[in-house]
Amino acid sequence: MSENPSSLEFRPRASGSVMGFPAHGGRSGALGEVHARPHPLVAAPRVLIQLSFVTEGGTGVDHAVLTELSMRVGIAAPDKQARHHAMKWGNGSLRWERHTEFSTYLWEGSLAEAGRAQEDSPFGNGFSPPGTVISGIRLEIRKWTAAAEKLIAGFDPTSLCYSLVERGKAAIVTDFRQDGDGLTRMLILDRGLTPASTGALSQRLVDIETYRTLAMLGLPLALSLSVRVRRIEDKLAVITREMKAAETRDNQKLLADLTELAAELEADAASSLYRFGASRAYDGIVRERLEALEEEAVPGYDTWAGFLRRRMAPAMRTCRSVEERQANLSRKLTRATTLLRTWVDVEVERQNRDLLASMNNRARLQLRLQQTVEGLSVAAVSYYVVGLIGYLAKGATIFGHAVAPEVVTGLSVPGVLLAVWWGVRRIRHSHAEH
Repeated sequence: MSENPSSLEFRPRASGSVMGFPAHGGRSGALGEVHARPHPLVAAPRVLIQLSFVTEGGTGVDHAVLTELSMRVGIAAPDKQARHHAMKWGNGSLRWERHTEFSTYLWEGSLAEAGRAQEDSPFGNGFSPPGTVISGIRLEIRKWTAAAEKLIAGFDPTSLCYSLVERGKAAIVTDFRQDGDGLTRMLILDRGLTPASTGALSQRLVDIETYRTLAMLGLPLALSLSVRVRRIEDKLAVITREMKAAETRDNQKLLADLTELAAELEADAASSLYRFGASRAYDGIVRERLEALEEEAVPGYDTWAGFLRRRMAPAMRTCRSVEERQANLSRKLTRATTLLRTWVDVEVERQNRDLLASMNNRARLQLRLQQTVEGLSVAAVSYYVVGLIGYLAKGATIFGHAVAPEVVTGLSVPGVLLAVWWGVRRIRHSHAEH
């Protein structure tokens, strides 16, 4: 391993200009991304210990931990916006990386033959964890000797994975079980690897265990949601049977039940959307890392890829199955709701038709009543007008006219009736026009 302290720092991304020309704003990020996770240069014998923490408190928690660690070794703390940082720690180095939902602390140092108590890792007393641990790994890198090969017997034979990599220059061993400290044990036997190859191989093995654990987080959620999905499927079957009974079904109640089921399903789907998507992504990373190992099987032992494929594939299928069941159930609920809403709309239209018919009958009755009242009003008004004319005729006898008042009153009746009828008709027509 290089002893140059500057080699531990992640180099800054390219910025500024290119041959004097202004650079694009996203250029530095695009160029720096391929160097975002440099693997350490490792020469056997070494030990790597990585802890992965779920940091629900955000980057501020990690920055506080890194600030404390930096003060203990007398260096400057990283920037608050940094996503990776490296520092010397004892006879090794400590590397921190920030991921989407977790952060990793990887310590690489000398392997103490006398026992772990001699190892100067930062994870002892005084280390403040930024969150809960989701993955812990202890990877030992040893020269491939007869004594080192005997360490394979210390792994659980029921889940022992032992294979050759790097064209036979190294062997990788694990049983994916945890030791007394809760760390997953791994072993690399080296017989000719370069420090760069050893560092790259170590990074792949650490990634396999880290992302394997994260991918499996979707399984408990899938199992719990499977029960809820089954209950919703059963309720939907009951509702659809009730929908077939046209004589006894209550459309409003059935629609309310369907809406409640749809809301419950969508809430579950929304809560599991990120977890299932993350599990798929992590599973893809694990498969990529396993393919990059290019393992050669050792007779009598499982390879890493074979073992994990058998263990992880059913879990990932379960997650995909629950996700597909949610999607299919959502479409069924949508179709049932649409059908029921159509029936409700038809029922409402039938009620509206009956209401309009009732309103038409009422309007017809009102028209007839209005016509009757109109006729009565013509007779009443004519009666009063004819009466007024009679009084005028009687009063006119003082001027000596020979025509009797009764004659004048009788002759005025047809004209008065016609005039009053015409006036009422004009008033009704004027109101109708308005």
